[in-house]
Parts: sequence; C-alpha cells; structure tokens
Amino acid sequence: MPSSIPDISAAPQPGVPAPTNPRVTSTPGASDALTQHDVARAHQLTDHIRRRFSKALIGQEELRESLITTMVAGGHILIESVPGLAKTTAAQTLATSVSGSFRRVQCTPDLMPSDLVGTQVFDFSTQRFTTQIGPIHANFVLLDEINRANAKTQSAMLEAMAEGSTTIGGERIMLPRPFMVIATQNPIEEEGTFNLPEAQMDRFMMKAVMSYPTADQEVAMLQMLARRGSDVVDPKMDREDVISIQDVDFLCRAAKRVHVSDAIMQYAVDLVETSRGAGPKPIHGLSARVRLGASPRASIAFIRIGQAAALMAGRDYVIPEDIKRFAHEVLRHRILLTFEALADGIEADQIIDSIVQVVPVP
Repeated sequence: MPSSIPDISAAPQPGVPAPTNPRVTSTPGASDALTQHDVARAHQLTDHIRRRFSKALIGQEELRESLITTMVAGGHILIESVPGLAKTTAAQTLATSVSGSFRRVQCTPDLMPSDLVGTQVFDFSTQRFTTQIGPIHANFVLLDEINRANAKTQSAMLEAMAEGSTTIGGERIMLPRPFMVIATQNPIEEEGTFNLPEAQMDRFMMKAVMSYPTADQEVAMLQMLARRGSDVVDPKMDREDVISIQDVDFLCRAAKRVHVSDAIMQYAVDLVETSRGAGPKPIHGLSARVRLGASPRASIAFIRIGQAAALMAGRDYVIPEDIKRFAHEVLRHRILLTFEALADGIEADQIIDSIVQVVPVP
C-alpha cells in the first residue's frame, strides 16, 4: 500500500539552513550527512505512528516510545507485564501502523520449530517437496507469551532474530526487511513456562516493563471502548495513518546516519562497563549483587537507540539524554543478579539507577 506521507526530502526548500550542532563535529562525508528535509520527514512519519497509538491505547507513552524507537533502530523488543495491560494491543498497533506483513504467534509448550519457520511438504502431483514458509516470515512478528515456547522452538526463534533468516530442509531463506520481533511475557506464571536463554535475551534490543494505568487513564480507557463499541482494535481503522514499508526503511537508514560523537560512544561504554564492575567509577560491592554484567551488544544497542531517539526528536546528532532515557530498557534484561540480591529483593532496575547516577555525563 503506498504511503500517504509525502516525501518532503525530494523537494528542497530554499533559504532553510541545515541543522547544526556546535558541540560536535560534522559527520564525515557530505553524502552520508542527514539533511534538514530528511530529519523533518522522519519526524513527520513517527508523529503519524504516535497519532495511531493515541486512537488505540490510553497512556503507556513510555511503551509507545520504546516500540517506535526499537523499530527505527532496527531491533527487537521484549514486553513484560501482568495480564490485561494491553501488551498485545500495543504490539498490534505498531505493526498495523505500517503497510507491511504482520503475523501473531501464540506460543505454547507444544509449539514446534516447523510451526514457526515452516516445513517441506511432499507434493504428489509433482513428486517433489515444496517449501511452506511459516508465520515468522513477516515484517512484524508478535510472539505472544514467548516464555511458553520450548527450548527447541526458542532456538529457531534465536536463529531468525540473530541471522535474519531461517533454515528449512537445509535451504536458507532470508526474512523480509524490515524484520522486527515483538515478544511478550507474563512474569507471574511459572507453570508451563521456560526461561529464555541468555543468548536470546541479549538479542532483544530493549525490554519494556508495563505498569498499571492510573485511575483517570482507566476511566478514559473505558470511555474509549464505549465510543468504539468493541474491545478489540480494528486493524483497518484509519488507513490514512498507515505508513509504507519504504517509509520504515527510510527511517532505519536515516537513523544510522545520525552523528554520534566520541564522547557519547565513551559514555555508552562506561555505562556498560560499570555494570561489569569496572568503568570510570566502579560501584563498591557490585559483585555481591551482580553475577554477570551487560555484554558489548548493550553498547551497540545504546548507540542504535540513541541515534533513533535523536532522529525522532528532530536532531541529526545524539546527546547524552538520548542514552540515559533508555538505560533501563537496554540493560535490565542483560544484568544477572546473584542469589543473595534476589533473596534481598533487589531488582535490576535498582542496579541500573546506581549505574546511571555514578557514571559521569559528557
């Protein structure tokens, strides 16, 4: 479906200077630098997605920004909350904001890898095997209650998330671009669930944790449902707010061209190193509470998320606040606590608060 958003980058406006930042040097290579029109177009596209969220969800602004930022950064996101807080609705809203393909998979203990990636079926008419691709071959894949899938299926998910491809009958099949996994999990149920492998958790660029809405937001939600006449979001609503796959591709490519200074890169590394007990100002006694800190993939996530956040804010350069804003989402699933910390009721977010507080801001 063609986008209804005009490509304003195709029509330069005379007399409008390109955005500058006196605190950092310009990005090397004039052809790689973002223009004023690129930044304006990106801001316009993300505003369309925000408006669509406002028609489907009440509150949850942090989750909305996390979802959109992860999409622009080209990553995957894990959403955790108790039942009934609209995890699935939020994921469907983002997916249906784009004209690309969307599939929802309800994970269960008996879900097999072939149910997810596809399989080979023998065709008696041609006496040959034909490949039937599975639901993971889509631009946006919602893996509902991902922690209910067994270990064998988790490995198939990991291949898709890490390699951007699947293997069916020895044949490697590339996934469509963009490809984004939006996974949800319920933290309070243990029966019939499997812990996600650490390698797979590390593949999620962010982990968002949803909280209960306020009383006013809950009343507004009921009023919205009464006006809509349905408890389920209609994916065909307001088709004029839908952007195209080409628009998403533009956002992802533009985000990678946002300038990141050496000081910002060092700040991201310092945050990650501090989680390992090192960094410019190590936290005393951290080893008694953290048994494994964040990997270098967290540093990469910080930079990609910072670039996307800057672009969505209408800037062509990253500032420290772009990194700090998503510190909890980037680190909380990459920090493993000791048994003593868990017994004392310490949470990963408390450790991250200490890390953000002690690391000097450039």
